[in-house]
Amino acid sequence: MTSSVDTRATLRHLFGHLLVPLIMCVGMGLAYLGAFHQPEPHELRVAVVGSGPQTQVLAQSLKDRAGDALDVRTVPARDTAVAQLKDQKIFGAYVPGSPELLVASAGSDTTATVVQKVFTDVASAQHAPLKVTDVAPPAKGDPTAQGLFFLLVALSIGSYTSVAAIGGAGAPLRMRLRALIAVGTGVVVSAIGTLLAGPVFHLVDHDLPALFGMAVLYTTGILLIGVGLHTFLKRFTMLAMMVLFVMLNFTTAGGVFRPELQNGFFASLHSFWTGAGFVEGVRSVVYFGDHALGGHLLTLALWLLAGVVLIGLAALYEARTRTTPRPIPTRDDLEQELEEALPA
Repeated sequence: MTSSVDTRATLRHLFGHLLVPLIMCVGMGLAYLGAFHQPEPHELRVAVVGSGPQTQVLAQSLKDRAGDALDVRTVPARDTAVAQLKDQKIFGAYVPGSPELLVASAGSDTTATVVQKVFTDVASAQHAPLKVTDVAPPAKGDPTAQGLFFLLVALSIGSYTSVAAIGGAGAPLRMRLRALIAVGTGVVVSAIGTLLAGPVFHLVDHDLPALFGMAVLYTTGILLIGVGLHTFLKRFTMLAMMVLFVMLNFTTAGGVFRPELQNGFFASLHSFWTGAGFVEGVRSVVYFGDHALGGHLLTLALWLLAGVVLIGLAALYEARTRTTPRPIPTRDDLEQELEEALPA
């Protein structure tokens, strides 16, 4: 009889712990498949180069065929098209005559591929081969232009898994000290990421100090948010971190598909989510002459500010509720929290 009661209690305990990974499984499936399963262009900005009636007719016919998929405009000269590509105002420019397509694949290789497919069909209708010119190619160590996204993944995992250690093993420490440790951890994680992106894999071949600075903003924001949330959410902190910095973060960063190829929900998050701020900020510095850099830095700074606010609220809450010394977590508690922090 005792054995039966123990078995039921153990099963209840087991199923209680299985709940979090099952929720993560559902969440990851909904997020990744929802964001990536059917990439289609939506108002993808492209241009036809030239002036006069023929250029206008070509642009209008292309717009009529594509519908809402393309936002087609005209630009008067090739140099203007190159400038707009480097400012990311457009993502492809078609030069009729001896047809040439201008792209900037460093902004997104998948977007450049979609644009190339569209204008290959246009050139084929004119019975002419299409020349493709990349005005902003990625670094030699990152031929697919997706290396910055995988750097984002490494920085994110290094950051949010560290929350489990700081919030768990560091629970007896005062919030001020935990916050300082979080900041120091962000610097270390950023240094590792910069080393990997630069000298090790050559994803970025210049402006490494700027990359490091943006990485510090990004990782420290995640760590401070996580340490602050841990005070209120305890063992469910890692679930919240997975939602914020994996499910919604990786899918909206623009590293695989830009928002012009995603549905409205994920495309809208790209404009203010922290991962997008990091990826687009680094792209701006490395490939696009600091274009729109201020907005991306503001995004990262606001997420960092959110972390500072959460730390302050957590410190106030702990000060008001501290009646006994904080318990030191057991080894099993820490192992469980670290397991839940690992990506599914």
